[in-house]
Amino acid sequence: MTEITTDPTSATPAAATATCARCDRTLIGDDRVDADDRAFCRSCHETLRHQLELSVGAMSTDINYPMAFVGAVLGGAAGAALWWGFTVLTRISFGLIAVAIGYAVGWGTVRFAGNKRSRGLQVLSAAVALAGYFVATYLVNATFINKALAERGDGQRIELFTMDPALFTRVVALGFGLMDFVFLAIVLWQAWQMPAPLRLPNRTGA
Repeated sequence: MTEITTDPTSATPAAATATCARCDRTLIGDDRVDADDRAFCRSCHETLRHQLELSVGAMSTDINYPMAFVGAVLGGAAGAALWWGFTVLTRISFGLIAVAIGYAVGWGTVRFAGNKRSRGLQVLSAAVALAGYFVATYLVNATFINKALAERGDGQRIELFTMDPALFTRVVALGFGLMDFVFLAIVLWQAWQMPAPLRLPNRTGA
């Protein structure tokens, strides 16, 4: 009987040859950098990374801070109005809604700055969010104080919009507890994180 032998290498399909997703160069040895689901030669990868670095760097230059401030204030006003409006309509002080202040301030900062991002915008956004949180807290507390005064038949009322720093501080501090600090921390984190400069991943080692 004739013995039939099979060459194992003949049954194995040729391995697919990888090529650069940008220049179609065949990738051999170390001349390959994987990025997500695509592969590039090192030369093309360096070119693309340099272009990306320029784009990311441009996001932190020529920032219109006055417009960024306007956007932050408008965002803070919208967030404060949302929390206060919910309180007026429901008669419930739901502090979690205050988190919207941080998001609205951060969003307004970035949009009005022309989608710029920088450490300076982070500081601006967090400062406005802090002020917005305290203003909203004053409005919410003043609303409940005036409601209690009305139920008691007391004709006195607290001004909803005051320039008296002493009155503002007393009303804000009323009942300010642990959860208020938690909500404030979340507000500040959101306002700080949204305008943060973008960071590119570390370079792939040779």
